[in-house]
Amino acid sequence: MIIDVLETNGYEAYAVGGCVRDSILGRTPDDWDITTSADPWQVKALFPRTVDTGLKHGTVTVLTGGNGYEVTTYRIDGEYEDGRHPKQVEFTSSLTEDLMRRDFTINAMAYSPREGLIDRFGGMQDLQRHV
Repeated sequence: MIIDVLETNGYEAYAVGGCVRDSILGRTPDDWDITTSADPWQVKALFPRTVDTGLKHGTVTVLTGGNGYEVTTYRIDGEYEDGRHPKQVEFTSSLTEDLMRRDFTINAMAYSPREGLIDRFGGMQDLQRHV
């Protein structure tokens, strides 16, 4: 498991966003996104098969078991040029700062097998209230 490899090598790592939301709702996620304290080059060094999906945004796709998993370094987004992609990003060592940049509280929840659910912005409450 990608999270296990990252944690074993001294990095923080969490499933994040829609896959966490879908899992809570009992749905099978279409994809799994991972956020980590490792930078893209550290991620690439740990996994034999990767694709440089968006290095300037901190994203590497790790290929394993016939699937691709986007692994993105914790980051703070700058100004957005198209509503989806920031002009620039700043890598950070803070999970909280990374979660703050996300569009909805329910997408700002993170999960790791070691720590369980991380919900710093009330995403679970909003999910239960159908907000």
